[in-house]
Amino acid sequence: MELKELVAKNRSYRRFYEEPISEETLKELVALARITPSAANAQALKYRLVYTKEENEKVFQTLRWAGALLDWDGPKEGERPSAYIVILCDQTLGKNKMTDDGIAAQTILLGAVEKGLGGCMLGNVKREELAEALGIDRERFAIDLVLALGKPKETVVLVDLPESGDTRYYRDDAKVHYVPKRSLEELILEKTAAE
Repeated sequence: MELKELVAKNRSYRRFYEEPISEETLKELVALARITPSAANAQALKYRLVYTKEENEKVFQTLRWAGALLDWDGPKEGERPSAYIVILCDQTLGKNKMTDDGIAAQTILLGAVEKGLGGCMLGNVKREELAEALGIDRERFAIDLVLALGKPKETVVLVDLPESGDTRYYRDDAKVHYVPKRSLEELILEKTAAE
């Protein structure tokens, strides 16, 4: 798969077929993040792998799923993630820059797409509850992101941004998930006369 196709298929999936994901697969995904750039080369990110039914349930209870879908509390049983990767910053190695989180998370999710999986980056997390549920030392580790992973059970379609400029994602009656995107022309600034 070419990079453009990987990126296009790497959507925020929120419903999954609950097929098991092995610890080995999760380690392979973290191995990709391990070799990515890191601010000041601090390499302060650590990862907690979650893939058992019992731990999956504990993590699920600490997450908020889709701010723009006001009438949806998250995936129902049978459509929940098969695994999670909790991205942490080891405070003893220095305060992490948010760029590290983004680079690592995107790399992991691109690797997941290549394996026929998908995922969602979740920042709306009850961090204290999650730390307690997984036995994470909150003095040492900051919980930055949770990546939910599984085999996608939904279709995500990119659409042009409407004239209203509304960027909120939405679903139709068939549960197809639509994500408005700005045009390339809108993203690139034209040169000014001073240049």
